[in-house]
Amino acid sequence: MTTIPAADRREHRRHEYNAELAGCPGHEVLAILGEKWVTLVLAALAEGPLRHAALAREVAGASQKMLTQTLRRLERDGLLTRTVTAAVPVQVDYRLTPLGQALLPLQRAILGWGETHVGAIRAARAAYDSTVVR
Repeated sequence: MTTIPAADRREHRRHEYNAELAGCPGHEVLAILGEKWVTLVLAALAEGPLRHAALAREVAGASQKMLTQTLRRLERDGLLTRTVTAAVPVQVDYRLTPLGQALLPLQRAILGWGETHVGAIRAARAAYDSTVVR
């Protein structure tokens, strides 16, 4: 009978856990929502479609590159559509899909929770930081 060292057993359990986590729908969706600019883009499009330039103004602080990458990911995930209209100059509009619209109440709930509890979170951080020796 072969004895497996404890470190190897822990490594095996960690590998199994990470494999399960990679397939977890909740984890996958939270990874999308956790991206820095996603919530701002969704909020900007909540009232209706916007042209790219207007969206860039609404999502102030995002570089052109980051905004474009975020929009492409959201389009790939089926949360928004991109419509190009042949004109001079070319017109590009973004609109939430029904799937993206369905996400808005959840986003608003998380924002509401954050607004209600951010003070308690900050207080907990301050209390923790005051007791930790660095």
